[in-house]
Amino acid sequence: MSEGIALPQVARGTVLSETERLARLTLATPQILAVLEGENDLISLQSTLASLLWHALPQASWVGFYRRIGATTLAVGPYQGPMGCLRIEFARGVCGACARTGQPQRVPDVHAYPGHIACDDGARSELVLPVMINGRLEAVLDLDSHTLDAFSLGEQQALTALVTQLFSALSAP
Repeated sequence: MSEGIALPQVARGTVLSETERLARLTLATPQILAVLEGENDLISLQSTLASLLWHALPQASWVGFYRRIGATTLAVGPYQGPMGCLRIEFARGVCGACARTGQPQRVPDVHAYPGHIACDDGARSELVLPVMINGRLEAVLDLDSHTLDAFSLGEQQALTALVTQLFSALSAP
């Protein structure tokens, strides 16, 4: 049993097939939604989601949020994994590109990405999703991995749907 959700135990860094990863995410999603149902505190939601995704996605070496703290600046928020960068400008890196464009960024090889910020020298791939509340970017969800191409389009779509569902509830009256 993973922290807060029931999933088969898999060691951190284990390389699973895309099918196995999607199956884990599919199994975890309703459990994550149940755990977070009714939560409307942004930090509590981010902290718990980072922890639950950390346990659901063993290929991830870092799972967390960068919060928007200014017109073009992100600051590290709740996360799981090694230390993250403290500040990221919208003009820099994969997180900055997501914040700047409001579009998911899936990077199979961060070393081939111009301007990648190496918060963790071991990171090889990355997935970053925008967190929108009332049509405004409030944060980005950042997932890193020490494995190349660790996040599929299917995972991107599933996580985008999850993030949208969880955070759009905060904008509801």
